[in-house]
Amino acid sequence: MNPTSLIIGLLLGFFLGFFLMRIFVLKEKGRVQKKAVQGSRNAIMGEVYEKILPSMPSFPYNPKDMVFIGKGSDYIIFDGLSCGNLQEVIFLELKSGKSRLNKNERMIQNTIDRGRVRYSEYRIDSTKK
Repeated sequence: MNPTSLIIGLLLGFFLGFFLMRIFVLKEKGRVQKKAVQGSRNAIMGEVYEKILPSMPSFPYNPKDMVFIGKGSDYIIFDGLSCGNLQEVIFLELKSGKSRLNKNERMIQNTIDRGRVRYSEYRIDSTKK
């Protein structure tokens, strides 16, 4: 094998590898961008649902009993409080589609399920200057 053929073969191999890698990178970039856009779209729709669902006629709780939290849990519901007959306190996480509880939401759910919830009051001494 002469050196010219070897160099031409190496150059062809390099350019072929370069172009194949370029095609792969562009396809992968497109896939990643599409996935990111879909994730962003899902997050935005989730936020919209969090605001709209409580006003739907089929929603099982009175919106007057709901307090939006947004982090850890979407709402705390004081079921019946608005009509003077509090029945229970509910931590509500709204989900749509195939979305699942994240790690923190699962920890909150497990803590509540184990009954590790309490009421606390903190007072500030307003007499001190």
